[in-house]
Amino acid sequence: MGRRIVPLTLDNLADLPGPCRSCVFWELDPVRGREAVEAGKAEAEKEGWISAVLLEWGSCGRIAYVDQRPAGFALYAPPAYVPGSQSFPTSPVSPDAVQLMISRVLPPFQGQGLGRALVQTVAKDLVRRDIRAIEAIGVVGKDRPSCLLPADHLLAVGFKTVRPHHRYPRLRLESRTTLSWRRPAALERLLGGAAPKEPALRPF
Repeated sequence: MGRRIVPLTLDNLADLPGPCRSCVFWELDPVRGREAVEAGKAEAEKEGWISAVLLEWGSCGRIAYVDQRPAGFALYAPPAYVPGSQSFPTSPVSPDAVQLMISRVLPPFQGQGLGRALVQTVAKDLVRRDIRAIEAIGVVGKDRPSCLLPADHLLAVGFKTVRPHHRYPRLRLESRTTLSWRRPAALERLLGGAAPKEPALRPF
């Protein structure tokens, strides 16, 4: 089984799951996001966001492939590029960190270690850029938006709560810590088993 993880670019943007290509939950503030969806311009806005971040900051995502088939992905960026997080009570993300916006391992490929590989690839990129940490706005409870990672899974793989909240805590993980992870099963729970099935991946 051939497996590779590559940077997200405009050339391979089409390999993201269909609903995710037009999801601007994090990329735009809530008002602009609703306007883009209603006008049918969300996919163009997503492409424009990725293009801008690539030009100004660099790589902001990774896509995993198994036997040439898209199998999973992760998106991340500094807080200045993630206006969608401003509406959460535990924002903003710390200035020395990047935000893990979303990550998914698609159902047919879960349980193969792809979640672990994606996170470590992101961590290596951040260490290379001398960025100290990854932060994420988690969600507590069973009824959760598909664009948020469950807080209990983030805690299970080493994230620490830096700003508590009953619904949307903000959690942090030092970048270098991820390079020594030896718990594939726990990481799969974070980026594999915790993911909703494909139809649930929809724009907000």
